Amino acid sequence: MLRNIPFSPPRIDQKIIDEVVDTLKSGWITTGPKTKLFEKRLTEYTGAKATLCLNSATAGLEIMLRWFGVAAGDEVILPAYTYSATANVIIHCGGKPVFVDIGDDFNISIEAIREAITTNTKVIMPVDFGGWPCDYDQINSLVQEERIYKHV
Repeated sequence: MLRNIPFSPPRIDQKIIDEVVDTLKSGWITTGPKTKLFEKRLTEYTGAKATLCLNSATAGLEIMLRWFGVAAGDEVILPAYTYSATANVIIHCGGKPVFVDIGDDFNISIEAIREAITTNTKVIMPVDFGGWPCDYDQINSLVQEERIYKHV
């Protein structure tokens, strides 16, 4: 039985409206002082070494794939139930998308990942669905299995 998972509407109160207007009037719509301030505050909040804000999740996915060196001949496992940009960035980097099935929670199936891993697998790219996170503990356990390392 499918359940309807409600998405929250964005909070748009006067404080938010005033910040948007202030940003528009500043002339800095992208990568300006407010972006740098947000990066700084986010770094402080998370305790990370640094933070880089991008314009989209697509840009973030591409940076991640390039960081891991995805190139021609590399396979990236991803759920079949996702937005097209998820696969497009793999192709843009020269890699090959390997679509796998999802589970009852609409997230990537651990067993499908296991079956899809080959010697060309470079990255497993799970995608959370509708506010329901993937089982990252199971995914991490899978990639740590000795059998997987022998297989690839």
